[in-house]
Amino acid sequence: MKNYTIKLIMILGLLFSFSCEDFLDQAPETSLSEEDVFSSFNNAQGFVEEMYSLVVSYEQQTHTFQDYLLGDDGHVDREAKISGDIDNGDLFAVISDNFSYFFNHYGAEYGSTGVNSANVTNNNAFNRQRPGLWDASLRGIRKANIIIENIDLLINASQAERDVILGQAYFFRAFFHNEIMKFWGRFPYITEVYVGVVNTQRPETYKESALAANEDYKRAIDLLPFDWDNEAYGRLTAGDNKNRINKMTAYAFQGKNLLLAASPLMFSNNQGGLNTYQYDTELCDMAVDAFAEVLKSGKYSLATWENYDEVFWKSPTRNAWPGGTEFIFAATGGNTVQSERFMTSGVSKDFHNTSAGFETISPTHNYIYNNFGMANGLSIEDDLSGQFGASDYNPNKPFDNRDPRFDRWHITDGDLVAPRATGVDAKHQRAQLWRVSDTETGIHRRSGNSNIKSTTGYMRTKFYPIVDGEYHSRWNDIIDQYVGVRLHMRYTDVYLMYAEALHASKGATTAPLSHSLTAEAAINELRQRAGMPDILKEFVGDNNKFMDELRRERAVELCYEAHRWLDIRRWGVAHLEKYKQKTALNFPENHATVGGYEPEELVMRVCEYPKHYWLPFEAKQTQIYEGFPQNPGW
Repeated sequence: MKNYTIKLIMILGLLFSFSCEDFLDQAPETSLSEEDVFSSFNNAQGFVEEMYSLVVSYEQQTHTFQDYLLGDDGHVDREAKISGDIDNGDLFAVISDNFSYFFNHYGAEYGSTGVNSANVTNNNAFNRQRPGLWDASLRGIRKANIIIENIDLLINASQAERDVILGQAYFFRAFFHNEIMKFWGRFPYITEVYVGVVNTQRPETYKESALAANEDYKRAIDLLPFDWDNEAYGRLTAGDNKNRINKMTAYAFQGKNLLLAASPLMFSNNQGGLNTYQYDTELCDMAVDAFAEVLKSGKYSLATWENYDEVFWKSPTRNAWPGGTEFIFAATGGNTVQSERFMTSGVSKDFHNTSAGFETISPTHNYIYNNFGMANGLSIEDDLSGQFGASDYNPNKPFDNRDPRFDRWHITDGDLVAPRATGVDAKHQRAQLWRVSDTETGIHRRSGNSNIKSTTGYMRTKFYPIVDGEYHSRWNDIIDQYVGVRLHMRYTDVYLMYAEALHASKGATTAPLSHSLTAEAAINELRQRAGMPDILKEFVGDNNKFMDELRRERAVELCYEAHRWLDIRRWGVAHLEKYKQKTALNFPENHATVGGYEPEELVMRVCEYPKHYWLPFEAKQTQIYEGFPQNPGW
């Protein structure tokens, strides 16, 4: 008889509180036998709930609310952070950094031998009570396999109850494999509860593992409900089932798993001849069909421009999920302090003055310049090319005539941010992000060695509350009314991935048999929401150019949502100079009249292909048995 310990039990409809109506009628940390776990649906679902709690929150796990943007999109003025390790090419430091959600020293208590890790035995307020991504995923895989192996013991349950328990297990087995694969690459697909010797060989290709995960997603789709609230077993928590896995959740992640496997990096399998426009079209077709099921389902809808804040921070109540009509899946929540730290991480502390930490993750000028184009629909590069008429971009007024999403999700110098600041604080009413030198800086711009201010000349506000034109600030304390969460999956992402997979396989203007939407139409629908013109027909007719525009649209729509590092790696472009350089935009205090905008290189990232495309495994992992080679370059 095996015993299983239930460590953390939460009802997933609520972010920051627990419920007395939990499925498992046992006290936390109760040791249950195999027979106990599978004695009833409630107990079995309680065991499943632990897998939800093992899903890593990139934006709030440990201290990564101050350092969760790991691509070319964010800058933290502190090399000790994991983004600094990545910038320096030291990926071994990433997996050993105890402030990182990759940190894997499971079970280390806060304060013991200087360790400050995220793990389920840690009750420090600054840390999520979960292990790091590697350990969490392996534990989730093991729990899923326990359920799959022992489902026949669940006899005191209806067929529908047995199906949903098994469907969640198949989903999580695939999901947790995908979490590891996104960062470490090809990984053995584990389908048994290991006892004793482990010698599963590492597969030769990423595709092999992805196809195994695809089979589990298909099983999950067959077993899961469309809506928990419509099922007898879901009525116990009716209205609180938003984050529970359903049929469409599984379709969405099935498509993502296939698109990642089809992407240029995975398709090349770390070999020479990497071509950023070359995808596995067979896998792309499979991904398109999975995404099409989500698009056709009617379960979700794109947020309107007017209601877009509901996706990111404007939750109906303080203890409710944000996400609005786009919510598909997220990591379960933490607490108010962690949420506020994440929400304020893009804004200088001297402006908001909450309990948030000291560092600010400033959006980089290179990311903004290369991706957030003009209101005429063109990238800045295309707008300046002279091929499409007179240019709308004025280098002496770089914040004018821009894509509305640039204005919505950024603060630039001179913007009115705190009209209630008066007296000696009146200087805070407008953002001051100018900088000529370390001794000539604005209030919200870096000064000397201070790391609480913007380092790039911008602040980002995608997850930052603004009501009636006024941001949260020390003079307008509204942040406690809302919850900012980065979603693991939202509906806009499904549109973007569908368009990418479809275009890679069939081009911009051909619809698949599974849906009537073309890649061109999908992207234009997103642009129209923001009041942007459609992609030019000249670009639609050029396969490579359309893919460039599609990727730029992805960078804009999903900005600061922690997708970028994965995207530039899977596209096989992370080692190119354009994606290695992090820049700030410097300008004098009187720039509005004299101009003087100059990019400043902050970092030239170290990135070689294929070495820096995958995290290295800990040495001990590659020494357990033959057949588990280290990633290339390490």
